[in-house]
Amino acid sequence: MAYDLITMGRIGVDLYPLQTGVPLPQVTSFGKFLGGSATNVAVAAARLGRQTAVITRTGDDPFGAYLHEALQGFGVDDRWVTPVPGLPTPVTFCEVFPPDDFPLYFYRRPKAPDLEIDAHELDLDAIRDARIFWVTGTGLSEEPSRTATLAALAHRAKSGITVFDLDWRPMFWQDPAEARPFYAEALKHTTVAVGNLDEVEVATGVREPHAAARALLDAGVEIAVVKQGPKGVLAVNSQGEQAEVPPLPVNVLNGLGAGDAFGGSLCHGLLNGWNLEKIMRHANAAGAIVASRLECSSAMPTPGEIEAAIAAGAVK
Repeated sequence: MAYDLITMGRIGVDLYPLQTGVPLPQVTSFGKFLGGSATNVAVAAARLGRQTAVITRTGDDPFGAYLHEALQGFGVDDRWVTPVPGLPTPVTFCEVFPPDDFPLYFYRRPKAPDLEIDAHELDLDAIRDARIFWVTGTGLSEEPSRTATLAALAHRAKSGITVFDLDWRPMFWQDPAEARPFYAEALKHTTVAVGNLDEVEVATGVREPHAAARALLDAGVEIAVVKQGPKGVLAVNSQGEQAEVPPLPVNVLNGLGAGDAFGGSLCHGLLNGWNLEKIMRHANAAGAIVASRLECSSAMPTPGEIEAAIAAGAVK
């Protein structure tokens, strides 16, 4: 079976406060949710009706069991989610100070199991055959995940659509200055690159959105997507088509899952063969909907919710 989308990267448990505007020392109750960027993208695409799977690793512990249950509940194939004895499943806490302050606290020590993905254990045929394959910058931050990510990309050799989520988390790198050559190597095997201004600067050395998009195209991608925060999103392809779409108005509760909803919708639009502007409007709406909700994975919108937001011109 060829999947619509296979993602590869982070997984963990999000422990988010059920009180907003309260610092962590004073929070008294938390919600438990499936988390991790690549995993959330697979969930978001599954919510839109796509056949998805994720390649990642958990601890051999109760939180790892919970993540399998959650993936199955969301309709994401978990066959390539395997335990790593001796390493705990990561947990992530956040603080929620709407509209624009959401500090994250990652607990991924001594090492996150998702960085123990090994190239020798990959189902390379499934990766090659997937309609879309999605990898992240975090997957390049440490071995053996780095070698596994690059091996998967090289084997796929740009068959189908290959998305590189630039996903810059400097705290995951022993030496953040080492990142750019590995980003450059991944871009050689990529057809779509997605990142915010900080992320495209790490990948290309360029921060101005249009120049960064051109640098990504020059690196070999066919579509460059540059997120500009309050200015919206810019997408440019190698045929010269360009779309610059403003954000959808929304009362933000928690902005942390918006990028993953954007990613799942981006994949959905690419699979549908939509033009750049339609893809960006749909993805922006998906992200805005999740930003209006507390959680990430379970907040991913349905097709009807996205269409309603687009029709209304705002998230109600």
